[in-house]
Amino acid sequence: MIRRLAFCLFVITLAAGSVSQAAERVVPQSRSEVLLSYAPVVKTVSPAVVNIYTRRVVQSRPLSPFLDDPFFRRFFGENSPFGRPQKRVENSLGSGVIVSSEGIIVTNHHVIEGSDEITVALSDRREFPAEVLGTDERADLAVLKIDAGSTPLPSITLGDSDSIQVGDLVLAVGNPFGVGQTVTSGIVSAVARTMTGVSDFESFIQTDAAINPGNSGGALVTLDGKLIGINTAIFSRSGGSVGIGFAIPSNLVASVVAGITDGGKVVRPWLGADGQAVTSELADSMGLDRPVGVVVNDVYPKGPAHSAGLQVGDVVTAVDGREIYDPQGLRYRIGMHKAEGTAELTILREGRERRLTVALMAPPEMPPRDVRDVRGRNPLSGARVANLSPAFAEEIGFDPMETGVVVLEVQGGLAARLGLRPGDIIQSINDSQVTDTARLERLLDQPESEWRVTIRRDGKQMSVTVHV
Repeated sequence: MIRRLAFCLFVITLAAGSVSQAAERVVPQSRSEVLLSYAPVVKTVSPAVVNIYTRRVVQSRPLSPFLDDPFFRRFFGENSPFGRPQKRVENSLGSGVIVSSEGIIVTNHHVIEGSDEITVALSDRREFPAEVLGTDERADLAVLKIDAGSTPLPSITLGDSDSIQVGDLVLAVGNPFGVGQTVTSGIVSAVARTMTGVSDFESFIQTDAAINPGNSGGALVTLDGKLIGINTAIFSRSGGSVGIGFAIPSNLVASVVAGITDGGKVVRPWLGADGQAVTSELADSMGLDRPVGVVVNDVYPKGPAHSAGLQVGDVVTAVDGREIYDPQGLRYRIGMHKAEGTAELTILREGRERRLTVALMAPPEMPPRDVRDVRGRNPLSGARVANLSPAFAEEIGFDPMETGVVVLEVQGGLAARLGLRPGDIIQSINDSQVTDTARLERLLDQPESEWRVTIRRDGKQMSVTVHV
């Protein structure tokens, strides 16, 4: 089970390449040659690791076995003194990393989500209220700012997470379980790890350095003190460390920090294509020597990929020369670019390798969302609907490749009786295709006594006939 960590951790990497591979290895001749200490690195980076305390007020209703009885509900219901919601305060602890001497701090989105107050405690025990500059829920990152006066704060420089290699030594510095700053060591167990379900942009650095609850928002750094990752989750059935922890790569962190500090939000580029991982069976059927890449099964009309010449059936094997193995990896590599930048795709088409240069762009809102409330005597009365576009689909958590009219809310009426749900995509009314909200309204204005409604829900098509 993948568990996010409600605390902070700082991880440090000893770059294997820092020692000359050509140097001859000999038996240590003295005690000083045997001794190895991480203390100098810890001393350098630990001041930039902070604790983050959050506080939020929630309302809870008293639970009573008598609430199901109409008689007792008069005395214990919401309008009675005994049934009114009670306020209580929830506190949580996480960590963050100072990435700018001006007080810019990176942590996990889930550490500060829903909080009313955020307090940052420095390693020297000073505490400051924090302002949220912006968050990126899809990457599980948040950027905070504190005002510590005119004195520059200790900070960590962002490094190149693509330079990390499996086997590099790492240190984890954080505050597990709130016991105080703690240092653990391990190695990088894997890179570009996907399929964890932790966030939408997955290409995690995996480490066996002990990471426990309380380490969320910590960092992964090289021996020279450069940040290469922010720890975000562990794999655990018990809640404690079993040696499988995940860190968000610093290259993704850098793009999020830049977007939030420059413009207040993160705008990611849109490729306009989707596909599936090439499995062993697909590789055999396509004549590939090994399973690698993403086979394209959908290209958005007039999108960046379509304009660059990408076709259904092409296999995207690399982005900017870096191999990919699944759609998550493709999404991550494209997301590393600026919204108006370009990316070079290496593809296989009919057994031949080709390269395409894609002019990326921000997801467009075409067609406009055109939110409408359905009224009148029809089966969708009481529903709020809108047009899907790449921008709007991404905004509400949908696949940007989705098109059509989506149900945003069901406010009652015949739509509720029909069983319509938010997220349903209306495909047709009386066998006439629904392309946008304007056409939907025209179809529903027809004086019909019998309606056949076809929707798509969770990838499955459903049809129902309604008499009104």
